[in-house]
Amino acid sequence: MNAIVSTSQSAEEYLELGLRDQWHPVLASWEVAANPVGITRLGENIVVWRDAEGQVHALEDRCPHRGARLSLGWNLGDRVACWYHGVEVRANGVVADVPAVHECPMTGTKCLKSYPVIEQHGAIFIWFGIDANEQPAPLEFPEQLASEEWSSFLCQADWKVNHQYAIDNVMDPMHGTYLHCTSHSMAEGERTAEMKHRTTENGFVFEKEGQTGVNFDWVEYGSTGASWLRLSIPYRKQFGPGGEFWIVGYATPIDANNTRVFFWRCRKVSGWQRNVWRFLYRNHLEQLHWDVLEQDRIILENLAPNARAREFLYQHDVGLARLRRLMKKEAEKQLKKIAALNASNRIEMQEEAHG
Repeated sequence: MNAIVSTSQSAEEYLELGLRDQWHPVLASWEVAANPVGITRLGENIVVWRDAEGQVHALEDRCPHRGARLSLGWNLGDRVACWYHGVEVRANGVVADVPAVHECPMTGTKCLKSYPVIEQHGAIFIWFGIDANEQPAPLEFPEQLASEEWSSFLCQADWKVNHQYAIDNVMDPMHGTYLHCTSHSMAEGERTAEMKHRTTENGFVFEKEGQTGVNFDWVEYGSTGASWLRLSIPYRKQFGPGGEFWIVGYATPIDANNTRVFFWRCRKVSGWQRNVWRFLYRNHLEQLHWDVLEQDRIILENLAPNARAREFLYQHDVGLARLRRLMKKEAEKQLKKIAALNASNRIEMQEEAHG
């Protein structure tokens, strides 16, 4: 249960399915209603369901009997039942009942991996821990989500691309001037710029020199229990109250070739201005933002095969290069942790074998 990958993997191979020991958004809240939902995230098949009190639970999506997908079965509140033979498994991974037989060794046994879950800001977050005996890290959100002074909308999409390319895309402010030059918010500003980066409490900011508040001029990476990206784009008055338009984004691996992106669109508004902003967004601005995201998707899904292996990076790529180094360093740290857990488990097994 503790070891999730082979320690013979390189850091680059490990990163294909994303970093562990952190929270990842996996679904929008509205996607989980009465029936169990089957998903794949970080290469793991997971069943997600909501109990009678509204609490969300997540388990390995595999019946311990013969491997059927529990997500095809029934929601029984604090447990799910397999469609194949009715085996019932509680949210903690313990088999509650095997109704087809009077007595079964599985009953009362923890047979499946369970996942800690937090539901916040219209999304469901799952903790992908390496060591099942460790408690999850606290999950903290950027101000634009955490503060009541802000109003936001969640947008999500599945892209047929590895999550690292989706992250690279957001860590690249200069692409807005070109890829999104026909958009409602990124048509202004210089088409040539020098870039710089500076350290923050939870990560770093990557920004254009000498230009702020004109286009997509900066982006921030932060790690506060989950890894997020934050940016702002200036808005003309015709797009309603609230000043700059902020985006908080997360990229969650589905598998090595697919990613679910989560983008919260935020503005600092209150009272009647909040109502105006939300009305404008739903009736006019939302489609404009989907158009921008679609441009990103088209570019990323049509990159050359294994594009990273044949790159020629230049000064505008300093930010994504820094983030890649951070992610690689964390991957190496996690691989060492997994190796230590594997070694400990082997020692325990040897001791048991020798009495």
